[in-house]
Formats: sequence, structure tokens, C-alpha cells
Amino acid sequence: MTSATVPTTASEPATVARIFGDYDSFVLASHIRPDGDAIGSCLGLAHALRAAGKKVVVLNEDGCPSNLDFLPGAEDVIKASAAPDVIDAEVVIALDTASRERLGRSTLSLLESQPRLWVNIDHHVSNPGYGDVALVDATAPATGQIVFELLEAAGLEAPPETLEALYVAISTDTGSFQFPNTTARTFAIASEMVERGLDVGRISALTYHRRPLRKVRLLQHLFQRLRLDANDRVASWDLDLATKERLSLLPDDSEDLIDQIRAIDSVIVAVFFEELPGGAVRVSSRSKDPAIDVCRICARFGGGGHPLAAGARIPGPLEQARESFLQAIHEAVAELPQT
Repeated sequence: MTSATVPTTASEPATVARIFGDYDSFVLASHIRPDGDAIGSCLGLAHALRAAGKKVVVLNEDGCPSNLDFLPGAEDVIKASAAPDVIDAEVVIALDTASRERLGRSTLSLLESQPRLWVNIDHHVSNPGYGDVALVDATAPATGQIVFELLEAAGLEAPPETLEALYVAISTDTGSFQFPNTTARTFAIASEMVERGLDVGRISALTYHRRPLRKVRLLQHLFQRLRLDANDRVASWDLDLATKERLSLLPDDSEDLIDQIRAIDSVIVAVFFEELPGGAVRVSSRSKDPAIDVCRICARFGGGGHPLAAGARIPGPLEQARESFLQAIHEAVAELPQT
């Protein structure tokens, strides 16, 4: 098919499955500072579409992070700044991206340079349903799980490379199957992947047991910056630009470190503040109590995500951003019953 027609917005997997069959060329994109679910979903779908004879480009504002460079096809993820001026694709599929803006300015400039059919596949509750076709399932623990189901609905083969990528997507967004968003279907999918030949030991070792020394030194620094408030129910730490430079950090080195303070037994909410070039501050938040909806709190600062895991980018300086966001957290925690 050479020209994109725009169907009505729909949430039926069959609609997206038909698009996989009806079109020949795709560009897959995911959010800035991509995590395992973003990259895993893109690569997993890319391998399956290519196995079906489709032309696929995988694009990301920041490229593939180093901690995911073991995934087959990781070297094919094009960083937006290094992409050609024109990307020949009929369909854009945004994966694991709660809003169009989260794709990044350079990526959006490339994707919006010509008319294309836009498909939005995501699991964030804050996703407004942008695109020509939106498949947003906030009950899914990971976009990777939605992609796995879509491939089955479309009758597309999932080659071994797809299984590895989607397993990483699902595993990382469920906290290695430990978060409350994990469902019986999630375990069934993982079991099916193993039955098809997935080597869980190898892929888990590559995902969770590789840590460069600079990341250990970062963790040491962050523990020195640990702050506990509200009777030790709120934990936070921050990372400034000077420390990034001193430790020669890569952009993805700070990913998932918030889980270190989330695990403190008294903590209900954990927050990580990261100073970015240009003065903005990246905020990551995690809640262990459904009564504290961090997605709603992040939405007040222009962000979003999930009720128990959300983020935002807010204006600096770092100290001001931290105090402003923590005040909102403290107000929410103060409303909880005292134990």
C-alpha cells in the first residue's frame, strides 16, 4: 500500500492487527530516555514485522541505552539526531509513550515531516489517546504484553529475537514480575516464551546482573544524598549535573536506582530528582500505597504515567523543583491514616 488512509480512532486490537497486514513500511518510536519496555516493545515488534516482509525503522530521540545494548537489533535503533532527513514509512507506531510530546522534539520533527498514519500503542493511564488509531490498555502491566497479544491477533510469527525483546519489556516494567500490575496472563505469556525456547537465565543475567563501576559509585553518592521525611515515609535523593560530569555518567546510568530507596520498609513514596542540561529537572516517583496516586501528582507538574509509578519534567533550579514537588507529596501523605 503506497498511501496512508486514516481510519477512525479505535481501541480494538483487530484494528491494529489489520494495519500490520495492510501496510508495508513502518517507523517505530518510543519515549525519550527509553527504558526496557520502550526499547523492548519497539525491537520486539520490529523483528516480527520484518519477519513478515515489512520495512521497519526504529527511531528514538536518545537512541538505545547502553544497559539494553545486548538485545538483538539494538544497534539498529536510530538516534533522532543521526537519522536521515526523510524517513520513508507509511505508518508511525508510537510505543510506550504517554503523550506525543514525549517522543522528543527531533523525533517529532522527523515523523511529522510528511503525512502518515499514526498508531498509538501504550499502557499509561495518562495517555489521552492521540493518533489516528489508539490502543491504550491501562490494565496491561507493560506495552510489551500488548505487543505480544497483538502479534497473536495478527497471526504474525514471533521469532526468537522478538521473544527476547518482549520478555525484557515485560520483565522490567513489572519489576521482574514483582509489581502489583503483574497479572496471571503476564505469567502465562512468560511461560509460553520459555516453552518456545527463551533462555530466561541468560536474558535475565544480561538485564539485571551487569553494572558498570561508575553506576556503583553513583549509588554510593546517592545514598549520601538520601533524605527521609514524613516519619520516614517519604524517601528522596537527587543528582546534579556536576556529579554526572565527575562520575562520567551516561544518560541511562540513573535508571531504576529509585527502586533502592523504594525498598526501604517504612517508605510509602520514593522520589528521584535529576538535573538536566538546560535547567529542567527530571522527576521519577514511586508509590507503594494505592491511596497515593503519583500519576495525579505528576500531572499537576505536566507529567504522567501510572498511579504507582509516574514522572515529570519541571523547571529548575534543582533545589526549588525538589521542594515544590516534595510539598505536593507531603500533602498527600499527610492525608493517610496514622499507623
